[in-house]
Amino acid sequence: MQVFNGVDELRAAKGSHLGTSEWMTVDQSQVDMFADATGDHQWIHVDAEKAKDGPFGTTIAHGFLTLSLLPRLGWEIYKVENVKMTINYGLNKVRFTSPVPVGSRIRGSIELADVTDVDGGVQVLNKVTVEIEGAQRPALVAESLLRYYD
Repeated sequence: MQVFNGVDELRAAKGSHLGTSEWMTVDQSQVDMFADATGDHQWIHVDAEKAKDGPFGTTIAHGFLTLSLLPRLGWEIYKVENVKMTINYGLNKVRFTSPVPVGSRIRGSIELADVTDVDGGVQVLNKVTVEIEGAQRPALVAESLLRYYD
């Protein structure tokens, strides 16, 4: 994990690859809880028997579940100390490029693409990729915006 001591160190890292998280397994209970939280109970996510005969041969994680794991994966990659607060400012682009079969292992990778000044701090543009172990294509690519206030 990279640790930045404030926004000045973060600025200096602009353009660099910050690292890769550990692998984590996406299991059916996570998918089921996400389905309950969002009301999305589509069979490709929650009906293991029906999904066996479906297009993926098993249940798959919701794309938005994979997206919601970005903070968890990111916290394993880097943190910024000596700031008052961090705010998730949103996303510029998100693409779900490959389904995540339940039982798969995923990990995140972050490139610090840009750091720009905002009132009271900086805005960071991270290019995030979520890989699926053994797959040729990533599960997700996104541009994530965070603000760090010092």
